[in-house]
Amino acid sequence: MSLKKKQLTGITFISLAVVGVVFLLYVPDNTQSEYEPGIPTVFVHGYKGTANSFDFMLNRFENKYNWGNKAIVYYVSASGKVEEHNLNKGRKEPTFIQVVFQNNRASFATTSFWLASVLQQLKEKYEVEKVNLVGHSMGGIVSLKYIKEYNEKAYPSVANFVTIGSPYDGIYSDAYFRIHHDPAAEDLKPQSNALKRLREGEFPKGINVLSIASTGDTVAVPESVHALRSIIPSNQLEEVVIEDPELGHSALHENVQIDQLIHSFLWQDREQ
Repeated sequence: MSLKKKQLTGITFISLAVVGVVFLLYVPDNTQSEYEPGIPTVFVHGYKGTANSFDFMLNRFENKYNWGNKAIVYYVSASGKVEEHNLNKGRKEPTFIQVVFQNNRASFATTSFWLASVLQQLKEKYEVEKVNLVGHSMGGIVSLKYIKEYNEKAYPSVANFVTIGSPYDGIYSDAYFRIHHDPAAEDLKPQSNALKRLREGEFPKGINVLSIASTGDTVAVPESVHALRSIIPSNQLEEVVIEDPELGHSALHENVQIDQLIHSFLWQDREQ
């Protein structure tokens, strides 16, 4: 069932859990898993994010839902050095990957370059030709920048892209920028040059995109999230706005309804 421009109400499905960042997971041969998607899914945290930003979500994916196994966590130092923590114990099929940036306040350009370095290493070492990307907040913006600017053979291509609470028109709160003054904050201002550059050029064909927003998000308000419509062709974009005044920005990756939306979009719907 298509999710395009459909509004969902409340928090349904199972129970609540918590946060994360980016993973490459492998399904062992002797493990029964309901879904073995094959294409690794990379999780990218947002501005000021940490390993916790997707950690709890991936724990639910692996241990509660049995959707796959956590295989690799990539840590990127402030100087851009990539360190791999391989958790797959020699298994071959990657399903989830986590990326953690030590400098979580760097510009869009710098962070997307670091993401490209991680994915280039993933391709060279594991021969991964294609990935799914899941980004929260600025992680969605950085992932979009990777898709548009790193579409060379040296890097994995992107099959599907999920963006969660990503303010593509910037953050509308003046108070937010009285507190934050780093390069990422400058890029997140409405009408910044970095946001304008995201609109340049065409979005690649063949990539399916799901954009998720919440009416309770005061950082990436739905209006700013919907600015993605000016970048992604309508036939490649599905949008969901969750009508919940209590579902704030940092809780989006802790929400089990969003878990189910990701699962349906990346795996269940792709099998049909």
